[in-house]
Amino acid sequence: MRVVIVGAGLGGLCLAQGLRRAGVEVAVYERDAALDARRQGYRLHLDGRAAQGLHACLPPELYELFTATTGRPSRQVTVVTKRLKQLHRVRFPEPDPSVPARVNTSVDRFVLRTILLAGLEDVVHFDRTFVRYEHGAGRSGKTVRAFFADGAEDTADVLVAADGAGSRIRGQYLPHARVRDTGDRALYGKTPLTDEIRGRLPEMLWDGFAAVVGSRDLGMALGLVQFQEPPAQAAARLWPAADFKDADSYVMWALSGKGRAFPADERMRAMDDPGLLEVGARLVRGWAPELRALVEGARPEDTFFLNIRTSDPVERWPATPVTLLGDAIHAMPPSRGSGANIALKDAGLLCSELTAAACGERELLEAIDRYEADMVDYGFTAVRDSLALARQGGGPSAALASLVSRLTGRRG
Repeated sequence: MRVVIVGAGLGGLCLAQGLRRAGVEVAVYERDAALDARRQGYRLHLDGRAAQGLHACLPPELYELFTATTGRPSRQVTVVTKRLKQLHRVRFPEPDPSVPARVNTSVDRFVLRTILLAGLEDVVHFDRTFVRYEHGAGRSGKTVRAFFADGAEDTADVLVAADGAGSRIRGQYLPHARVRDTGDRALYGKTPLTDEIRGRLPEMLWDGFAAVVGSRDLGMALGLVQFQEPPAQAAARLWPAADFKDADSYVMWALSGKGRAFPADERMRAMDDPGLLEVGARLVRGWAPELRALVEGARPEDTFFLNIRTSDPVERWPATPVTLLGDAIHAMPPSRGSGANIALKDAGLLCSELTAAACGERELLEAIDRYEADMVDYGFTAVRDSLALARQGGGPSAALASLVSRLTGRRG
């Protein structure tokens, strides 16, 4: 069996790792010129859904590298006002990194993608923009042919769309599956954990994620990434070829809320990095000094602006040799921190089903149908939950801990 994956994001690379580990021939095509060609976010919260997918797909030494380079375990979610008055606090069960189902931690997106790329360098092709695909067996006997903007082609038994919310594969395969603008916006930043920032860091961030309710239209998400082991040091032990480009600890922040809380989209997209950071500084003027310091201490080049999009649920479709994972089929707002977790869960499940087909345990279309039946169910459930959370007041990020608190009936 040969599988072609379009998109070298978290889900696509995780799937490629698992398939290669199982002896399935795989190729990955990515439109970006390199892993760090564009900014896609910084801190990710990963839970047992992601960890189980990673554990199923990664070689043991890479899974160990993943656990070694996670951040301090997340033990709570705290929601505060813009003056740092605590509104809610929810404590988590003690995490256990040795048990994938009980992982509850933070990771740096670039570090994780670097781990997921390790050992795949010969099958991941950068700077390749997917254009279209065709069905029908050619001389190779493969059933799907993928075409790329530079004139290259590839054939496969299975074509996997892992190319994000703007997926061209989804656009051709499921044109009725729409991704729409929620009307929410987010301004992301990354502040190095210098001695000065450490001294002014709100205490709650040492134990987990925090959400700030600024107003009905604007909130702020805050998350610390303090590596349990410096990535370069961990790589020297486990995978010396990995290059983490001097990854250091930092605080991720995201100002998120209704579009009207920000300058018009056209203005925001026309701004340079310092201009975006200045917008962030203006938005938190009058907030607690510790919060202002985080924005003011960020590096302009690490600041970027996003429209928040979501997928509309679709009915099941008949299984074919084309399938989808992650944001390519169930993009969701970041309000619940589920996007990366679901994409990695997809990868683990799809890998299991395709491996079973490659081994002759079930027919290929049966395997894809089994995967899609589960994925559509849990994936769009996560979309609905994330969207419901984002619709609450105080901005999409600031709603998180309040909802968790009500669901669990626990308060700090």
